[in-house]
Amino acid sequence: MAVRLGLRLFLACSAWLSIAQVSSAQVKLAVINLQRAVLESAEIKKASAEMEARYKPRQAEMEKLQRELAGIQQQLQTNSGKLTPQAEADLTANGQHKQKELQRVQEDLQADVDRDRNDILSKATQKMGDVVKKMAEDRGFDVVVDITNTVYFKPALEITSDAIAAYDKAYPAK
Repeated sequence: MAVRLGLRLFLACSAWLSIAQVSSAQVKLAVINLQRAVLESAEIKKASAEMEARYKPRQAEMEKLQRELAGIQQQLQTNSGKLTPQAEADLTANGQHKQKELQRVQEDLQADVDRDRNDILSKATQKMGDVVKKMAEDRGFDVVVDITNTVYFKPALEITSDAIAAYDKAYPAK
């Protein structure tokens, strides 16, 4: 799929450049690393720190469960043959219970983090697109290309840092 998309992009750019050359029009082009622009914005950095703080208690709960599970496993290993069958069965059952609880907490935490991160990134990407569009209009760019599908470009064409600054100005981290 990526190859098809790259081929389409190449063909579209080739056709577009051919038309531009034929019409003798000067095309003003810019290149942006959209992913970097979004991830390095002050808003995303702040949201990331807030998410880390919000999920820190659940991360601590996971770490506690991991320590408890390791303790149970250590007890089973050190006391192998010394425990009564009932005590060993109780300890094993407790370990299995802790393992299931840990897995549930991990899965829930991962799902919540993924959902929040995707929501935040989706909104920020949309806003960054608006900022880039306004920059393109203000600076007279005819085309702004994302760096991910670009084979070569002159560094002077990259506007990523400018886009980050414009985004931070338009959407200051609160």
